[in-house]
Amino acid sequence: MIQKDVIIIGGGAAGFFAAINIAEQNPTLNVTILERGKEGLQKVKVSGGGRCNVTHAEFIPQELVQNYPRGEKELLGPFHQFMTGDTIEWFEKRGVELKIEDDGRMFPVSNSSQTIIDCFLNEAQKYGVDVLYNHIVKSISKGNGWFQIETSEGLFSSEKILVATGSNLKMWKILEDLGHTISQPVPSLFTFNIDDVRIKDIPGVVAQNVEISVLETDLFSEGPLLITHWGMSAPSILKLSAFGALELAKRDYKFQIKINFIKKSFEDCLEVLKTAKQDLAKKTVFKSTHFDLPKRLWHQLVLASNINEDTRWADINKVQLEALASQLTQAVFKANGKSTFKEEFVTAGGVDLKEVNFKTFESKLVENLYFAGEVLNIDAVTGGFNFQNAWTGAFIVAKNIIKQ
Repeated sequence: MIQKDVIIIGGGAAGFFAAINIAEQNPTLNVTILERGKEGLQKVKVSGGGRCNVTHAEFIPQELVQNYPRGEKELLGPFHQFMTGDTIEWFEKRGVELKIEDDGRMFPVSNSSQTIIDCFLNEAQKYGVDVLYNHIVKSISKGNGWFQIETSEGLFSSEKILVATGSNLKMWKILEDLGHTISQPVPSLFTFNIDDVRIKDIPGVVAQNVEISVLETDLFSEGPLLITHWGMSAPSILKLSAFGALELAKRDYKFQIKINFIKKSFEDCLEVLKTAKQDLAKKTVFKSTHFDLPKRLWHQLVLASNINEDTRWADINKVQLEALASQLTQAVFKANGKSTFKEEFVTAGGVDLKEVNFKTFESKLVENLYFAGEVLNIDAVTGGFNFQNAWTGAFIVAKNIIKQ
C-alpha cells in the first residue's frame, strides 16, 4: 500500500492544474496524479485544432455562465472566485502569454498546444508532483477516514482525492458505487448530418450570420454556419447541439431545422426582392446575389425556388418571388444523425450537481472527495468554456485542500 497526502485521478487539464496549485502553495504535501494512459493531457493536445483554446475573453461571470447548458447556475459563484482574468494571469506568470482572436477565443501566442503541455509538465516537475502513467483505477473505497484506491499497478491510500477524469464511464460507475448519482451521458458538441440537394455541392461555404431553430422545440441559436461534406457545422450548429443535447438525443438525432440565412423577416425579404424585380429587370436572378450571401449558396437557393439560371428578374412571378423569400428566411432542412466535432468530444452527463458543494467542489456525500472538470454534469459550447470550467474547479479544489 502506497500512502499519499493527495491523490488526483486523471492526468488531464483539471488534474494537472489542481496538482500544481496544491504543490506550489503547500510543498509539504505529497501530491500524486494517477493517469490511466501512457501520457496525459491528450485533450489539451487536440483542443482548438492543436492550438489549445485555453479560455474565452468573457470577463463578466453573469455573461460567462450563459455558455453552459448544464452548470449555469452552479458556476456563477465559482466564477467569482476564479475567472477568465485569473486564468490569463496564471499562465502569464508561468511564461505563457495568451492572445484573443476576433471571436473571443484565447490561445497561446505560440499557436501550439505543446506550449500549455510543456508548462504543466515543467511546473509539475518543479513542485515535485508525482505523475504515474498507465495506472488504471479499478475501485475506490473508504474506511477510517482514508481512501483506498486500487489500480492496475497496485494499491494507494490517501486522505483526500480529486477525481478529474473527464467523461469516463468506468469512473462514473466507481462513483456510483460510492453513492453518487450519475446523469446519463449523451454527446454534447456535434455537427448535423444533412443530405439535401441545396447544400450537396457547396461544402466549405460559410454563411456569416444566420438564425437557426429546431422545429417542435424551443431550441434556437445564431451565428456563422458552415456547410460541410456531411451536412452543417460551425458555432450556430454547435451551440444548438450543446443546448439541445438531451432533446436531440431523445429524437435519436432525427429532426428538422429552420434557417433564416439573412436575419430578416419573410415580409422584409419579399420587399427587397420586389425592388430587385423592378431595378434589375434585365439581369438574371441567378447572378444577382443579394444580402451578402455567398454566391454559391445564393445560386442553390435560387434553383430551389424553381427559378432557372437564365430567368431574368422581370420574368419571375409572385409564386417564385415568395418561394425565394421563403428559402432565404425559413428554409427547412432534415437532420438525420450527428458527427463528432473534430477530435474534441464533449459529453453532457456526469456526477449529479445537487450532490456537490460548489463553494469547494467537494462531494456532499463523501467527505474529502472532490471533483473538477467534465466528470461533473457540466458542459459548455465550443470556444474555451469547458477549459475555463476545468481551471476554476481545479483552483477552488486546490485552495480548499490546502486550507485543511
